[in-house]
Amino acid sequence: MKYYNLFKIKTKPFNAEIISSVMWTLDISGLQELEDELQVFIKPEQNVSKEDFENALEKLKIENLIKSYSVEEEICAYKNWNEIWEKSLNIIEVTKKIIIKPTSKIYEAKAGQIVINLDPKMSFGTGEHQTTKIMINLIEKHVRKNDFVLDVGSGTGILAIVCAKMADAKAIAIDNDEWCLDNGLENVDLNSVKDRVEIRLGEINEINETDFSLIVANINKHILLDIKEEIFNRLKFDGRLILSGLLDTDYNDILKSYSELGLKQIDLMKMDEWIGIVFKK
Repeated sequence: MKYYNLFKIKTKPFNAEIISSVMWTLDISGLQELEDELQVFIKPEQNVSKEDFENALEKLKIENLIKSYSVEEEICAYKNWNEIWEKSLNIIEVTKKIIIKPTSKIYEAKAGQIVINLDPKMSFGTGEHQTTKIMINLIEKHVRKNDFVLDVGSGTGILAIVCAKMADAKAIAIDNDEWCLDNGLENVDLNSVKDRVEIRLGEINEINETDFSLIVANINKHILLDIKEEIFNRLKFDGRLILSGLLDTDYNDILKSYSELGLKQIDLMKMDEWIGIVFKK
């Protein structure tokens, strides 16, 4: 019988999507998301240790994405954990209008609903996490027809796709992870928005366009503070900026930092301990 090393990871707060995205940067075989725990599976021949997981989680702690963590290790019998993970993905009614559907599920759309087909693979942005839900709710409220959108740290490409499907927006979605490039291209194709959403690999400082009417970024506080001027310089006058990936304890620092650039807060949304902020230039 084949056996795997099983690592049980718990964090406070528990953010399965962010933790999963970090775990996939290691040489793992699969993972399973439980209600309050992430289970990661390693083949015996794979060179990943408990210390590797703890080092990755410590970085999240330093970035204030989690406050504490624990890692337990045990041996378990082989299962197809990727298949189990895919089956665990759900159809999500983010708003009354926006539905996120894994490709493995069937959903009959109601009148006026927009269904986003998504195959998340190893990219962040399945719609399960509060920050993705916050972003989509705020996009639905603030996106305008024919907006020119920049999605920074795009992951699956879901936010750019929502803008394109909801408001016929043109969007550029950028991420520095090659997995996100491949997955974003696949999801754009799944949703028939290749003519409106361009997926790019790289950093925001490689974006030459400076006339975006809407910029969206669902990434952590540390990065948002580092790239604030890059974001500001690419947002046109009267443009809107939607930020999340933020804990409510991040609010004052983000508000102060972005207000000093000349941006005005026009909206705020909170879901559990997570927040989203909307600014206007």
